[in-house]
Amino acid sequence: MLQDTIKNTKIMIAPSILSADFAIMGDEVKDLEKCGADLIHVDVMDGVFVPNITFGIKMVNDISKHTSLPLDTHLMIVEPWKYIEKFAQAGSSFITVHHEACGSRLKDTVKAISSLGVKSGLVINPATPVSEVADVIEYCDIVLLMSVNPGFGGQKFIPEVYSKLAQTSKIISEMQKDILLEIDGGINFETCPIAKQNGANVIVAGNTVFSAENRADAIKKLREI
Repeated sequence: MLQDTIKNTKIMIAPSILSADFAIMGDEVKDLEKCGADLIHVDVMDGVFVPNITFGIKMVNDISKHTSLPLDTHLMIVEPWKYIEKFAQAGSSFITVHHEACGSRLKDTVKAISSLGVKSGLVINPATPVSEVADVIEYCDIVLLMSVNPGFGGQKFIPEVYSKLAQTSKIISEMQKDILLEIDGGINFETCPIAKQNGANVIVAGNTVFSAENRADAIKKLREI
């Protein structure tokens, strides 16, 4: 199913469950699938790498029982290589790790994720130049650019990231590989079209989806706007 999702969907919408009601997470995930989401974005935060704590391996395992959608697990944690196998076993379809958390171990960590049979990817924060990870992109299935400083939902999009999207999109195009380009942070009906124009094809949206009166309409609008 994952391969079909990637192949058949030009623009994918990945609602972030950081904005969901944690008390009814199973129902929230079911509703996202019903409303037409393509992926479920799972923000894992440890309170060390970022100044917030969300959830971990058990949450991934539990929500995997409530949806057939791919789980896009974004690890905002220190030493992520210690936990990738457990997150893969819990049901993650994608696992992305931060360059800022991995440092010189980024390439090895991305390769290790791939060896687990999971789609692998790297993430960079707004202040990190694309040039710092250019030599690792070819080993990824997905590249995620943060358009806010990670840790909390509801922040405003940092417009300087648009040029980084275009730069990353050009690198991927020149490689002639099926590498997805994901954007996360401050995505709404104004920032989404510009992000897509600059090459993003996986759109993470939290508040824009969860605060909508009609989530299905919001997801459709993000995809088509």
